[in-house]
Amino acid sequence: MNQVLVEICLRVRDIDATLDFYTNLFDFEIASRREFPEDKFDLIYLNSPGSNVQIELTYNYDAEPYNVGNGFSHLGVTVNDLEKMHDICKASKYETGELRGLSGGTPSYFFVTDPDGYRIEVKRAK
Repeated sequence: MNQVLVEICLRVRDIDATLDFYTNLFDFEIASRREFPEDKFDLIYLNSPGSNVQIELTYNYDAEPYNVGNGFSHLGVTVNDLEKMHDICKASKYETGELRGLSGGTPSYFFVTDPDGYRIEVKRAK
């Protein structure tokens, strides 16, 4: 049996802020958007260049704030220029951590937090 990871779903409160984060800070593109006003929710699928995995953003119109569970840690993306991306994130309105390396080694990653509190680990592409 061949199994392939195709999507990750995130429930979001402010769809405009979330789309700004993923499409303007990162290079995600809207693949499709399906609106279900009668059921009070929208589904927006994002593609990341170079990946077959989509992020499904689920926007429930009248939802209470979501709690990011303590079992979920983060999403990960790689970039060709880690220092440049870190500078871009630090200059943005989004909470951005410092560059870090495993066991104090050469910096190879940092975290940035999206509008709903989901953390994105940005790693140096190998």
